[in-house]
Amino acid sequence: MKLKVGDIAPDFNLPDPAGKTHRLTDCRGQKAVVYFYPKDNTPGCTRQACAFRDSFAALRELNAVVFGISRDGGESHLKFAEKYNLPFILLSDPELKAIEAYGAWQQKTSFGKTYMGIVRSTFVIDENGVIIKIFPKANPDTNAADIIQFLKSSDS
Repeated sequence: MKLKVGDIAPDFNLPDPAGKTHRLTDCRGQKAVVYFYPKDNTPGCTRQACAFRDSFAALRELNAVVFGISRDGGESHLKFAEKYNLPFILLSDPELKAIEAYGAWQQKTSFGKTYMGIVRSTFVIDENGVIIKIFPKANPDTNAADIIQFLKSSDS
């Protein structure tokens, strides 16, 4: 299933590092930024997470909650969040439920080898759970700023 703008975003039910379960439907009434990334503490993922950290206040002002989702477990997420002082929610999806539902699990190629992995992608979801913007191959360095610019230009 390929998601597109205008679709209802698939709900998820995933744990944060403390074991608390988060659902997308719990965020109704505010915007949600759901970004999928390959792995904690890797260069691109760290740059992307730190950009979201640095943009967190601006995103909150735009009534947006941020979820970062990867296959990493809670302990890895906790260390990653503590090391970089990440104020947003990191969720673990080792069974690929949300990752596959959003189409972020795709074939990738690196050094001539083909494998399945998470494609860095971001979804902006409105207050009613509708996808309003998709960044299918998000740039880790500009993703947070691109989202803020999009939200400011589309805010009514």
